[in-house]
Amino acid sequence: MRISELAMATGASVATVKYYRREGLLPAGVKTSPNQAQYSAEHVRRVRLIRALLETGGLSVAAAGRVLGRVDDEGAPVEHVFAEAQHAMGDASASNAVPSAGSVERIGELAARAGWAVSDANPGIVQAALALDGFAAIDATVSDAYLSGYAAAAAVAAGADMDLLDSRDDRAGVAELMVVGTVLGDPLFAGLRRLAQEQASSRARPGGAGSRAVDA
Repeated sequence: MRISELAMATGASVATVKYYRREGLLPAGVKTSPNQAQYSAEHVRRVRLIRALLETGGLSVAAAGRVLGRVDDEGAPVEHVFAEAQHAMGDASASNAVPSAGSVERIGELAARAGWAVSDANPGIVQAALALDGFAAIDATVSDAYLSGYAAAAAVAAGADMDLLDSRDDRAGVAELMVVGTVLGDPLFAGLRRLAQEQASSRARPGGAGSRAVDA
C-alpha cells in the first residue's frame, strides 16, 4: 500500500506517518521510485502500536523509541522488553518528586510479604511510595490491610497479563503484546477500578450518587 493508504488504514494523517518515519519509530517502506514507497500489513501494525504508546500510554517519542528498539532487537529477551516498557511508563507518569524513605521501605516490605521477587530499580516502587506520601500529606492512614488488598488485586491483574501472552507463540508477537499490555493495562485497570468503586459506593451508601445514576 502507499503511504496515503497506510494512513487511512491506521486512522493517522499522512503527516503523522511521515513524522513517525523521521523519528525512526516506523521502518521504511520498500522503495518503488525516488519519491514512492510501498508499505505492508506489518507497517499497519507498527503504526497502531506507535499510536498506543504515544497517545494512550503518554510516552515521549524518545521513550517510545527505546521501547520499540527493544521490540525490534531479536537478541533481547522478552523480559528486557517488559522492563523497558515498565520504565517508560514510569517516566511518563513521573514528576521530580522523591518518595520518602519510609514509604519506599513500606512498599518493599509489602512486596516481600507478597513473595514478589522484584529489583530495586523497578519504577513501581517509586510510584507506589509517592502514592503513600500523597495519603500522608492529607493525614490519611493507609493500613496494611488496605495495601494488601491492592497487592492482591495487582497480583491477579499481573497473572491475567501473563495469561494473555500465551495467545502469542512468536517472539515478535509476544514482545509487542507485552509492550501494549504494559501501556494499556494501566488505564484499563484504572477504568475498571472506577466502575467497581461506583458499585461498591452504591452498595455501602444506598442513597449515594452512584445508586442514583444507576436508577436513573
